[in-house]
Amino acid sequence: MKILVTGVAGFIGTNLAAHCIEQTDYCVVGVDKLGYASSQTAVQWLNDRPDCSFYPYDIRNEEAILQIFHDEQPDAIIHLAAESHVDRSIDGPDEFIGSNIVGTYRLLKVARQYYEGLKDKQRERFRFLHVSTDEVFGSLGPNDPGFNELSQYQPNSPYSASKAASDHLARAWCETYGLPVIITNCSNNYGPWQFPEKLIPVVVLKAIDYQPIPIYGKGDNVRDWLFVRDHTSALLKIVESGKVGCSYNIGGQSESTNLDLVKSICETLDRLVPIPGNKNIHSYSDLIEFVQDRPGHDFRYAMDITKIKSELGWEPHYKLTNGLEQTVAWYLENKAWCKGVLSDNYELQRLGLDK
Repeated sequence: MKILVTGVAGFIGTNLAAHCIEQTDYCVVGVDKLGYASSQTAVQWLNDRPDCSFYPYDIRNEEAILQIFHDEQPDAIIHLAAESHVDRSIDGPDEFIGSNIVGTYRLLKVARQYYEGLKDKQRERFRFLHVSTDEVFGSLGPNDPGFNELSQYQPNSPYSASKAASDHLARAWCETYGLPVIITNCSNNYGPWQFPEKLIPVVVLKAIDYQPIPIYGKGDNVRDWLFVRDHTSALLKIVESGKVGCSYNIGGQSESTNLDLVKSICETLDRLVPIPGNKNIHSYSDLIEFVQDRPGHDFRYAMDITKIKSELGWEPHYKLTNGLEQTVAWYLENKAWCKGVLSDNYELQRLGLDK
């Protein structure tokens, strides 16, 4: 199967490319505008493979994307390209509207044009998998059941609102134009190659530099953590066997408060890189400090994955304990990669990693 992956140089895209390259059943056509959170890892992989290819284009460039469709003739699209950082969406929502809403609209427009020109067998096989987030559903209380595929949309940040809008566009192109769309909504991803502005890599990098580790509010916000390789396995299962016009929730079944998660990272670091005796702390957890909460901070996300388990036989393989251990170890082994992708002085300063 030839899969066109948008946002292939991002965190999930890189892991998806790795997953596909490890198997013989897939070849990847990667598209990425190479924004601030992109890395060259997946680009190099794809350029090194004669059966794969990479195109450095913004999905809003309709002419270029349509040419890729005609040249490559993909069997499916996995649409990952999106701006995804909530804090950035609060500071500057314009790019989130442009990339997540306008970008998705233009990709759907081009995909429809391509799909309508396919012959019968190609049309029957073609799929457009639109990847979204649990944040479109809003916030849960402490004892509420997890979000399911029929949960009401209640986005609370510019980021989640832009993703909710893109979900609605994808569904409309399926219902109105017959484009074979499937939508997924996933919980918080973590793992290798995540840009170091997200919680887990930020905590690791600040801790090993003995800098304060900031936690919003009281640290009692709850997230369901999904190891990225579990997510990519679910995406490939869905693009092959999912039902057109349906949505699937993907979760890690690993809920944790932010404070407990950070403490677990610190405990892992205590074992892997013990603190030297000349430091005035006994554990990395001594670096934790609580900071003012961000606006509109959703209290809890959790996912009901009954549908994907019953229909497709998928469930997460990694628990937070073993997934987190692998993730922390990866960042410790790849500090040079982190510094490379954080070469933008603004980003270094914003995260306090320029000292």
